[in-house]
Amino acid sequence: MTECKVKLNSIADVKEFTSLANSRTFELDLVSGKYTVDAKSIMGIFSLDLTKSLVLVLHGSDEECKDFIDDAEKFITDVQN
Repeated sequence: MTECKVKLNSIADVKEFTSLANSRTFELDLVSGKYTVDAKSIMGIFSLDLTKSLVLVLHGSDEECKDFIDDAEKFITDVQN
Protein backbone atom coordinates (compact mmCIF):
# COMPACT_ATOMS: atom_id res chain seq x y z
CA MET A 1 0.00 0.00 0.00
CA THR A 2 1.26 3.45 -0.93
CA GLU A 3 -0.14 6.87 -0.07
CA CYS A 4 0.40 10.18 -1.82
CA LYS A 5 -1.19 13.60 -1.95
CA VAL A 6 -2.94 14.70 -5.11
CA LYS A 7 -4.46 17.94 -6.32
CA LEU A 8 -7.25 18.00 -8.89
CA ASN A 9 -7.80 21.57 -10.07
CA SER A 10 -10.44 21.26 -12.78
CA ILE A 11 -13.17 19.08 -14.24
CA ALA A 12 -10.70 18.02 -16.95
CA ASP A 13 -8.22 16.94 -14.24
CA VAL A 14 -10.88 14.81 -12.53
CA LYS A 15 -11.85 13.18 -15.85
CA GLU A 16 -8.23 12.43 -16.73
CA PHE A 17 -7.45 11.16 -13.23
CA THR A 18 -10.46 8.79 -13.13
CA SER A 19 -9.54 7.52 -16.58
CA LEU A 20 -6.05 6.65 -15.30
CA ALA A 21 -7.49 5.07 -12.14
CA ASN A 22 -9.96 2.97 -14.14
CA SER A 23 -7.13 1.62 -16.29
CA ARG A 24 -5.74 -0.17 -13.22
CA THR A 25 -6.92 -3.50 -11.78
CA PHE A 26 -6.08 -2.68 -8.15
CA GLU A 27 -8.12 -0.51 -5.77
CA LEU A 28 -7.47 3.21 -5.32
CA ASP A 29 -9.15 5.40 -2.69
CA LEU A 30 -9.23 9.16 -2.23
CA VAL A 31 -9.44 10.49 1.31
CA SER A 32 -10.50 13.99 2.36
CA GLY A 33 -10.81 14.38 6.12
CA LYS A 34 -13.24 11.71 7.33
CA TYR A 35 -14.53 10.90 3.83
CA THR A 36 -13.15 8.11 1.65
CA VAL A 37 -14.31 7.50 -1.93
CA ASP A 38 -13.37 5.15 -4.73
CA ALA A 39 -10.82 6.98 -6.91
CA LYS A 40 -12.38 5.30 -9.95
CA SER A 41 -15.70 7.07 -9.31
CA ILE A 42 -16.06 10.47 -10.94
CA MET A 43 -19.19 11.19 -8.87
CA GLY A 44 -17.40 10.17 -5.69
CA ILE A 45 -14.53 12.53 -6.42
CA PHE A 46 -16.90 15.42 -7.10
CA SER A 47 -18.46 14.85 -3.66
CA LEU A 48 -15.12 15.84 -2.05
CA ASP A 49 -13.73 19.31 -1.38
CA LEU A 50 -11.42 19.73 -4.37
CA THR A 51 -10.02 23.04 -3.10
CA LYS A 52 -7.78 21.00 -0.79
CA SER A 53 -5.19 18.31 -1.46
CA LEU A 54 -6.53 14.76 -1.25
CA VAL A 55 -4.77 11.66 0.01
CA LEU A 56 -4.62 8.88 -2.58
CA VAL A 57 -4.30 5.38 -1.15
CA LEU A 58 -3.10 2.77 -3.66
CA HIS A 59 -3.81 -0.87 -2.77
CA GLY A 60 -1.49 -2.47 -5.31
CA SER A 61 1.96 -3.99 -5.39
CA ASP A 62 4.97 -1.68 -5.14
CA GLU A 63 5.52 -1.97 -8.90
CA GLU A 64 1.85 -1.27 -9.72
CA CYS A 65 1.85 1.77 -7.41
CA LYS A 66 5.07 3.14 -8.90
CA ASP A 67 3.69 2.75 -12.44
CA PHE A 68 0.50 4.60 -11.51
CA ILE A 69 2.41 7.39 -9.75
CA ASP A 70 4.61 7.80 -12.83
CA ASP A 71 1.53 8.03 -15.08
CA ALA A 72 -0.34 10.42 -12.75
CA GLU A 73 2.73 12.54 -11.98
CA LYS A 74 1.06 15.85 -12.86
CA PHE A 75 -1.57 15.37 -10.11
CA ILE A 76 0.79 14.15 -7.37
CA THR A 77 2.22 16.61 -4.87
CA ASP A 78 3.84 14.25 -2.33
CA VAL A 79 4.51 10.48 -2.06
CA GLN A 80 4.67 8.50 1.19
CA ASN A 81 5.41 4.77 1.36
